[in-house]
Amino acid sequence: MAPGSPLRTAVRAIGGTLALGGGVLAYSLLEARRPVLRRLEVPVLAPGQPPVTILHLSDLHLTAHTEALVSWVRGLARLSPDVVVNTGDNLSLASGLEPLSRALEPFLRLPGAFVMGDHDYRSTVFKLPTRYLRHDPRTADRPGSDPDALPWEKVRDLQSCGGWVDLTNRRGLLHVGGYGIELVGVDDPHVDRDVFPAPAPSAHPVGSPGDPPVPLTDTWGRRLRLGLLHAPYRRVLEAMEADGVSLALAGHTHGGQLCVPGYGALVTNCDLDRSRASGLSWWQTGQAGRTSSPPRVTAAASQGQAGSPRPSGMYLHVCAGLGTSPYTPVRLACPPQATLLTLRPAD
Repeated sequence: MAPGSPLRTAVRAIGGTLALGGGVLAYSLLEARRPVLRRLEVPVLAPGQPPVTILHLSDLHLTAHTEALVSWVRGLARLSPDVVVNTGDNLSLASGLEPLSRALEPFLRLPGAFVMGDHDYRSTVFKLPTRYLRHDPRTADRPGSDPDALPWEKVRDLQSCGGWVDLTNRRGLLHVGGYGIELVGVDDPHVDRDVFPAPAPSAHPVGSPGDPPVPLTDTWGRRLRLGLLHAPYRRVLEAMEADGVSLALAGHTHGGQLCVPGYGALVTNCDLDRSRASGLSWWQTGQAGRTSSPPRVTAAASQGQAGSPRPSGMYLHVCAGLGTSPYTPVRLACPPQATLLTLRPAD
């Protein structure tokens, strides 16, 4: 081939593209094995309330071959959080159950709450990555396809027997340092298992042990209420907002998993907008795009005075999660992560 010929130029272009693709693939395989801890502050509490730390875990997708992740999660016990929240998808295969018991063991003595995800019920199977480019990726599933069942009862019992509140379409109450935090949760909306629980018949959820603790209050003078769900579908977020949830906690999205630097997530695998694929934002029904903070809070509202209604909306935290499918063990510009949230009074 003559120097500068079209054929030589094409060969060089193809070679460069393959080299770049190989480099990106190698990096994405490495990034998926380097979990990080994110720290965020959420100014959701009323003045004078004590800060509360919440360790948010999600999407571990454990198998018999994820021992390094198990060790990393166990190491988070050094943080001594006030509360641990797990928003589901703990397993990829049934072989992940024993590793899960070891991963969570250091935290089960702490106050905690959990909901389940699709991959607590059904094992992971290979799916074409292009399905996630559809408006609703579930439409790519073959009719009648039914992955093997996972030992979901054992996943549930592991957490509930450790003292964590099971929020599978339920309400609950956490006792944290003499204070109470109201809870509401649903089963995984991604597979239509969600049934939003009816309002509690009294100020305190039914079945809360002992005398009711002093309730923590949010910025707007209402009882602090956390909402848990696996997949952050809009219909559930709207229901939680209407229910008076102060902070909703979700997973499922993997933060987009394969992101474009400077652009962000390409998909969320649900109907949540891409700008909220991970991290903390302010959710308000009908709002277009991501907002990081709520409307300005008046002094009357923060003290819960009559005539100072709480503005619509709530904080939303979507955890990018710690694992991947064993068939697509890659992440790009979206490292696996857990989050330590510090709930504090608003400035």
